[in-house]
Amino acid sequence: MKPLFWLGSTKKDLTSLPDDVQDVFEFALHLAQAGGKHPDAKAMKGFGGGGVIEVVEDYSTNTYRAVYTVKFSDAVYVLHVFQKKSTSGIATPKPDMDKINERLKQAEKHAKGG
Repeated sequence: MKPLFWLGSTKKDLTSLPDDVQDVFEFALHLAQAGGKHPDAKAMKGFGGGGVIEVVEDYSTNTYRAVYTVKFSDAVYVLHVFQKKSTSGIATPKPDMDKINERLKQAEKHAKGG
């Protein structure tokens, strides 16, 4: 099992979601730690490949997302957990993309021992 690292407020953000959503995201993260992939997990667009994964869960008219990276062989890093509030289609809002990019840089630094 790979260790799981929560970046920024991701752990607190996860615990604030509905229990059913938490269960899905926690299971997806567990599978990632074991080297597997949740059926609802897919590569997130904009990151050039399958290193950044998102799991999308709809619950009671709301949409929630958990974003993590398996880009580094020795650990899984949770980059962002949030309720999608954009009204402009399925695209991830820019502030959320900025946060994911920033935390991906933090994960890279941590994975390299920095």
